[in-house]
Amino acid sequence: MKYLVITCFAFSLFACSSRSDKSTMSNSTGNTEPSKTNEVTLSDEQFKSIGIELGSIETRSMSGNIKVHGVLDVPPQNLVSVSAPLGGFVKSTDLLQGMRIKKGQTVVVLEHPDYIQLQQDYLESKSQLEFLEQEYNRQLDLSKENVNALKSLQQAKSNYFGTKARVEGLKAKLKLINIDPVEIEKGEIKNTMSIISPINGFVSQVNVNLGMHVNPTDIMFRIVDTDHVHAEAQVFEKDIPKLKIGQLARITLTNETKERIAKVFLIGKEITPERTVRVHCHLEGEDPNLIPNTYFSAVIETGSNSVSALPESAIVNFEGKHFVFVEKDATKHTYELLSVTTGASGDGFVEIEDQKNTFEGCKTKIVIRGAFELLNVLKNVEE
Repeated sequence: MKYLVITCFAFSLFACSSRSDKSTMSNSTGNTEPSKTNEVTLSDEQFKSIGIELGSIETRSMSGNIKVHGVLDVPPQNLVSVSAPLGGFVKSTDLLQGMRIKKGQTVVVLEHPDYIQLQQDYLESKSQLEFLEQEYNRQLDLSKENVNALKSLQQAKSNYFGTKARVEGLKAKLKLINIDPVEIEKGEIKNTMSIISPINGFVSQVNVNLGMHVNPTDIMFRIVDTDHVHAEAQVFEKDIPKLKIGQLARITLTNETKERIAKVFLIGKEITPERTVRVHCHLEGEDPNLIPNTYFSAVIETGSNSVSALPESAIVNFEGKHFVFVEKDATKHTYELLSVTTGASGDGFVEIEDQKNTFEGCKTKIVIRGAFELLNVLKNVEE
C-alpha cells in the first residue's frame, strides 16, 4: 500500500513540472519570432511602442568636406644633397645641423693629391697645345704650296685637335671642383678644393667630420630652402572625383592649434599601394619657420554637391560601422540590418555613398525613426 501511494505522488509531481516547463517556454517566446542574425521581427505591441517611421533615400544638396592627412614638403629644387665631384679628405667645415647658409657660401674644403695632378696635367696639355697649333698652321701653309705630303698635314691636324679636346676636358674638370684655370696658368697650383652652396637655406644633415675620406657618391650635407614649403596630402581614391584645382584646404599641424589656409594646386595621377593619391597644396603666406616632414591633418572643402542622403536618425553605429534598417515584411513587422558607407553630413542629413549596391533588390522603405530601438531589440534576441 505504501509503495502505491509513493508512486502516485511522484507521478503527480512530474506532471506538474512538465506543465510548468511548457508554460514557461510559451511565455518566454511571446509574439516575437526567432530571427536571423541581421533581421528582427516585432510584435504588434513592440511596433506600437517603438513608433517606427519609414522613409526613403533623398537627393539633397550638401556641402562636402574631405578629411585628409599628409606632411609638409619642399619642391625638388629647394632640397640639395651636397657631394664631392672628386673624392678627397675633409680639411675643414664650419657647418652644424640647423645653421642658415647663403648661396655661394663655402660648405666644405677637401684636399687630395689628385687635385695637384689634375692641375699639372692641364698646364702640360696647355703648353703642348700652343706648339701643336703652330705646327698645324705651318703644315697647312705648306700643303697649299704642295710642298709637304698630305700625311704630314693630317698628322699635325690630329695631334692639334686631340690635345685641344684634352685641354678643354681638363678645364671643365677644374671648374667642376671650383678651381679657376686662369689662376693655374699664372702658376698658382692648389692642393684643396672648395664646395659652395647652390641655394639659400638651412643645413638639415651633416654626415662628415675632419679627416674623413669621401667618395663622389657620398652625401656630405643636405640643405633645404624652407621659403617655399607646401602641403602634400594623401587623398583616398574614392574622394578624387570631388577634387578640383583651387579648392580651399584648412590645415592644422600637429604642433599647432591654429588653422593654416592652403589651396589645391596639383592632383596626382598615380594611385599608391595604399589606394591614395598625392594632392599638392600651396600655403597662403610663406613661413620659413616651417619644417619639412611635419605631419598635418586637413579638411578640403569640395563645395555643394547633389548627393543621396538619409536623416541622421536612420543611421545607427555598431562596432565602428554604420547601419540602417530596411523593411522586409510590413505585415509581420520584419526589418533587415544593412551596412552602409556614409559621407558628408549637414542639416540633419548624412550622405549615403554606396546606396546603389546596398539597396539593390531590397525594398526601398528605410526606418528613419526607431532605428536605435530596433538595434537594441536585435542584439537582445541574439543574446
